[in-house]
Amino acid sequence: MQGLELSRRFYEEYGIPMLAEFPDATVHCAVGLCGSGSECFGFDDETSRDHDFEPGFCIFLPGEDIVDRRAAFLMERAYAKLPKEFMGIKRSNIAPVGGQRHGILRADEFFTEKVGSPTGELSVQQWLTIPEYALAEATNGEIFRDDSGLVSSVRTRLDTMPEDIRRKRLSGNLLFMAQSGQYNYNRCLAHGETGAAQLAVAEFVKSTMAVVFLLNGKYMPYYKWSFRAMRALPKLSILAETLEYLITTGNDGDMASDKYYMIEDAASTVIDELMVQELTKATCGDLEKHAYSVNDSIVDPEIRNLNILCAV
Repeated sequence: MQGLELSRRFYEEYGIPMLAEFPDATVHCAVGLCGSGSECFGFDDETSRDHDFEPGFCIFLPGEDIVDRRAAFLMERAYAKLPKEFMGIKRSNIAPVGGQRHGILRADEFFTEKVGSPTGELSVQQWLTIPEYALAEATNGEIFRDDSGLVSSVRTRLDTMPEDIRRKRLSGNLLFMAQSGQYNYNRCLAHGETGAAQLAVAEFVKSTMAVVFLLNGKYMPYYKWSFRAMRALPKLSILAETLEYLITTGNDGDMASDKYYMIEDAASTVIDELMVQELTKATCGDLEKHAYSVNDSIVDPEIRNLNILCAV
């Protein structure tokens, strides 16, 4: 059983009766599981159980003007008294790396930690600079209950990146794809710099993955889950196999030539999708020209005129 299902069952069996003891506070709270950890993405497996895997859920509280410290303290005590084992899995008494992930949390503190805003209202600068994995952690998982919309309203606000921001991030990553894959990979090999060539491949893979997530309108999670998440995307998931091959093979002899053709094929696949989504007016195979075309399509002149690489 994966962590999200375990969390839901634990909440339904023990969390609902516990929260019934606090009717005045519960109507203002949200309950669910989201944030850091593979279980919040549905990516957990047997290997994941070696740390931070346990029955538990999050109870998000509003500010102290609505649910005061004493009520929060009493809820914390009640949560701590829930069974120490559920379905054969023990709850840990040790706080996980990175801080508390279950139990009583203030909603505004949770979102401030993740994205720098308690309400999910972000400035242009924040949208341009917040790592996508942080946005993913703020919007992943599942909310089991949220009568007042305390958490759901913020998640809805963060769930979709503004279109001009998406295009700015997209244009910068397309330019990196062009520089690292279409240009620098072969040049590094020509200089005999095989290590630098592999770094160019790594940059190409990283930028291509970012582009694929942006073309799907999804946030790319933390790097160790990026391939797994990419394989589940509805668009361009076929590129995951190509990118994994590029980053896990060497650059000797005929392999270098094969890899360059694979880079160009991946670039062509991305360009096709750019055209399908009407994001570019360029009509060539040069990703750099498509990068600037996407940037030129940004509506807000202040965002459009920022350096094309400002969001990557």
